[in-house]
Amino acid sequence: MQEVSAGETKVLLARIGDTCYAIGTNCTHYGAPLVEGSLVGDKIICPWHHACFNARNGNMEEPPALDSLPNFPVSLEGDDIYIDVPENAPDRRPPETPVSRDDADRRTFVIVGGGAAGYMCAQTLREEGFSGRIVMITQEERLPYDRPNLSKDYLHGHAEPEWMPLRPDEFYTEQRIEVIKGRKVTAVERDVRQVVFESGDPIAYDSILIATGGIPRELSVAGSDLPGIYVLRSFDSADDIIGAATGAKSAVVIGASFIGMEAASSLKQRGLDVTVVAPDKLPFERTLGQEIGGLLQRVHEENGVKFSLGSNVSRLERSDIGLNVILASGEAIAADLVIVGVGVRPATDILNGIELHKDGGVIADEYLQIGDGVFAGGDIVHFPDTRTGESTRIEHWRTALQQGMTAARNMIGKNEPFTGVPFFWTTQFDVTLNYVGHAAGWDEIVVNGSIAEREFLAFYVLNGKVAAVASVGRDHELAVLHGLIRAGRLPSIAELKSADLNTVLERCAGDLRVE
Repeated sequence: MQEVSAGETKVLLARIGDTCYAIGTNCTHYGAPLVEGSLVGDKIICPWHHACFNARNGNMEEPPALDSLPNFPVSLEGDDIYIDVPENAPDRRPPETPVSRDDADRRTFVIVGGGAAGYMCAQTLREEGFSGRIVMITQEERLPYDRPNLSKDYLHGHAEPEWMPLRPDEFYTEQRIEVIKGRKVTAVERDVRQVVFESGDPIAYDSILIATGGIPRELSVAGSDLPGIYVLRSFDSADDIIGAATGAKSAVVIGASFIGMEAASSLKQRGLDVTVVAPDKLPFERTLGQEIGGLLQRVHEENGVKFSLGSNVSRLERSDIGLNVILASGEAIAADLVIVGVGVRPATDILNGIELHKDGGVIADEYLQIGDGVFAGGDIVHFPDTRTGESTRIEHWRTALQQGMTAARNMIGKNEPFTGVPFFWTTQFDVTLNYVGHAAGWDEIVVNGSIAEREFLAFYVLNGKVAAVASVGRDHELAVLHGLIRAGRLPSIAELKSADLNTVLERCAGDLRVE
């Protein structure tokens, strides 16, 4: 790939075999320069959050981007490449609806949940030509929004409220997607194919996606219901925390989860004195290992965050000036506000007659189907991992978006197995860690680079195969690895330990032949 200028417009050139293609230069998610990503086969993978585009036509093939890229005609004359770029060329192509809503199509597809999976399902249904009625139901009074940003830029104060919605109101009107806001679903009755609300008439469906997400776990200790204690899960809860943090001096974060640690970073950068309390010996030890967990703890400590690890909360009390968090050791930590981040449970209480996993999630087949005409996506669903054969549940925003796309295609009968490669990212102070794949456990971690110097790739190896890769400061290589995982063409463990890893990866990517 090469970025060039055509007049005042920047264009990304990609060569596949003997053919050149010209598309837009920046990812339509957060604007990352795609030339810094990877070209694996005919897939371009964004270096920041791993959206995937087709190099031939700019089509968005995998989120978190929602729009495709513009593409421009290319011609060759000798050694010269000519690109036909119109004046005022757009930087993206929003979804096109090949078939508009047809009132004669009596089918009704219902989506329960206005998060990542629910939104992506609605968009994909229209893109795939579904002309029936689409109804999205959400308990919140808002249209779908950028949930990962709540604990990052929004809580920090870098993102304005108007930046957060995934689409403006007009999008849903133009696509004829009905959004029912502020309604609580109490049951999905599969035998009669209808959705029942806390109040009002039920809605009948022909096919349905259940994408209800997670419910924050609560502390089961005395005082956990006192004012000044928050969970960060929704837009409204983020606004509540921002309001409480305004003028506050101190905060305690209970739980060293990703949301908890991101919230600690954001609140510290707002000027609060922050303490993280958790029973773990190290943050993220079970997810990322000791070295990387230790690195992220040091990043926080260098920025003034305090830790009380290996500690359990016994109770919370009101004090004259705020709250006291009382630990099992008897130590009391004073705070103006407390954020609880101890995980979520699948929101599956509305499902009757469906077998649940022991953790409360639903068990789907490879098509994300859990019953006749019933599909599931996002935080609630256990699905077969096509790379390991094991059933797994992943609470990642991007995975939920991917599952919304697959579920939509299967709701209209395409019988497409879910094969998405998981990816997530976390930003804490000035360190961004990206992670591709999924490793519930590992035999060893092979590190290329230096964790201490904050520039590395960490390969999580299980049974002689790479299950996942974590990265700091190695965005290009991780994007190449993502493409190789997707294509099933990862290099051997011995090659991954090579000092010249970049050459190994480029060779493997170049070996992929595209017809």
